[in-house]
Amino acid sequence: MDKEKRDVFYISDGTAITMEVLGHAVLSQFPVIFGQQTYPFVEDTARANEIKRRIDDSYIYNKQRPIVFYSIVCPDIKNIILQSQGFCHDVIDSLVAPLQEELGVPPTPTRHRTYGLNEGNIAKYNARIAAVDYALAHDDGVSLRNLDQAQVILLGVSRCGKTPTSLYLAMQFGILVANYPFIADDLDNLHLPKELAHYKQKLFGLTISPERLSMIRNERRSKSTYASLHQCRLEVGEVEHLYKRNNISYLDTTNYSVEEISTRLIDAMGLNRNIY
Repeated sequence: MDKEKRDVFYISDGTAITMEVLGHAVLSQFPVIFGQQTYPFVEDTARANEIKRRIDDSYIYNKQRPIVFYSIVCPDIKNIILQSQGFCHDVIDSLVAPLQEELGVPPTPTRHRTYGLNEGNIAKYNARIAAVDYALAHDDGVSLRNLDQAQVILLGVSRCGKTPTSLYLAMQFGILVANYPFIADDLDNLHLPKELAHYKQKLFGLTISPERLSMIRNERRSKSTYASLHQCRLEVGEVEHLYKRNNISYLDTTNYSVEEISTRLIDAMGLNRNIY
């Protein structure tokens, strides 16, 4: 039996990132296929009317109301969206109203407060950018300098998820992450470089099933020794043995997304989870 299909619109006078995250979290609970359309920075009536037309066209074409998640401060623009044929849900307001009652303080809605640059978050924004710069400068063992600044040093074989995890931790949480790869040439005498051994409390290993690793590597270098199942088994086995020998905590990334890897790492390492 085919899954039901439904259009969903994410509309915001800001980046629409919050709408997408919350909307996706809710819609993922339903066995429905959603066709997503996102409209950020809806800040004038002309753009709002164009989006309303698209919502109405979807309703006419599909003969069912599209789902609309929106967050808009300006009443005039909000009313245009509400006049559409969509099933409209103000994600933020549904949370703000009960909080207002609990806190006894009225909200002061402001556009671009969450992701825009302002006096209250410029320092946090700069910290995230500095963390990204650090991750790029210390990716794949390019530099082993300034490791004293790192909060985490990721270890693992090539293509096990070190780089995306490093960048996600930096961009999302402002965490300073370096990563170091173990390559085929290391396997004959696999050991921790002395530069890393000095920061053993910061080390965290990633591993992955050889089958999944071979699949990933074949997308990069098809039918190569690098991507062969035999080579992947050899590398993963040796690296996991190194983790155990040195009492380094590690995580099997085979069935985890970068978000899940990062969250489990933060929890395991006892890092502060700061949302910027």
